[in-house]
Amino acid sequence: MTRPYGARVMGTGGFASLTTNYRMAEDIAQEGRPVVVLHVGDHDPSGTHLYQAMKEDVEAFVAVSGGTVSFERVAVTPSQQAQYSLPTAPPKPTDKRSFSGLTVQAEALDPADLSRILAAALQRHHDPAIEAQLRGQFESDRDAWVPTLTTNLHR
Repeated sequence: MTRPYGARVMGTGGFASLTTNYRMAEDIAQEGRPVVVLHVGDHDPSGTHLYQAMKEDVEAFVAVSGGTVSFERVAVTPSQQAQYSLPTAPPKPTDKRSFSGLTVQAEALDPADLSRILAAALQRHHDPAIEAQLRGQFESDRDAWVPTLTTNLHR
């Protein structure tokens, strides 16, 4: 789903370590162009705090490393809960982090709906000029690499 856009996918399976966030920031800084991080996560105290912590860490690291990054929470949002009639639950009474409203798990979204949501977000941020530049670079790199491979195979 992300391949046509040249987008990378990263899964953290929970709160990302500071090291993971630093590595993400370093990758972003090396891109040499603005990067948008699209985030999918639960709408609950953990999910919203996870997103905010990652955003703050990566933005701070990118600011030091040089680069431009922005974040967009694409799912799950309160409006998506209503739009897709997703099942909700109250927040756990033991979780004291600030949060208002009912919780929704990302898994509650039908995969087809999530695919459409992600495709729309990717399309909003797609830049044909950057795509053309990257395709040209890929073809140049491929042309330089393939003869070397062919030569090595015939030895």
